[in-house]
Amino acid sequence: MSDSDDQPAIAELNTKANLARLLDELAENPERIDSVTERVKEMFGERRAILILDMSGFTRATQRGDLISYLLMINQMQRLAVPTVEKHGGIFVRADHDNLTCLFDEVLPAIKAARTITTQLETVNVVLPADRELYVSIGIGFGSILNVENQIVYGNQVNLASKLGEDIGQLGDILLTENAYRRVEDEDVKCMEHNVTVSGIDVCYYEVTG
Repeated sequence: MSDSDDQPAIAELNTKANLARLLDELAENPERIDSVTERVKEMFGERRAILILDMSGFTRATQRGDLISYLLMINQMQRLAVPTVEKHGGIFVRADHDNLTCLFDEVLPAIKAARTITTQLETVNVVLPADRELYVSIGIGFGSILNVENQIVYGNQVNLASKLGEDIGQLGDILLTENAYRRVEDEDVKCMEHNVTVSGIDVCYYEVTG
């Protein structure tokens, strides 16, 4: 009899409920860590490109008490960025305040979507007041993730893409993790290598320059 023969059958779907059941099983039966880990990987594991977009200006806007105006800016950014992501074959996963998380099958479509978004924002900013201009920085990773219903994603490349988009990127930057850079085979994509230390961790990343 296998370790899981006395457990209720779970449909092979990457749902939140199934993840919770598997984690409950592991908490109650820590000796099953290998089998449960394998089931989690089979049910939720994917290899994807991850795009994390961070919008600039939220902290400054809230500090000056202009929260409603900035919420409108977030809405404008989302209405522009989400259809662009989907047009390039991506999946909009979630919005967290002024951030967007999206998934792509490969890195190049993610780069194309990022380029389009930044170009569109530059065009929109021409007609916007200076204090309402829209700017973003974007981090892109690629690798193994756990995908829960296309609503929550976990993984090292998710964390790295988030760090690039939120902590390292400047206005208009499109930054790739080392893994993502290695997936780019298009000669039209020009990148510049950078190395930084963030929270005591050495990070190599690539800035899309052309």
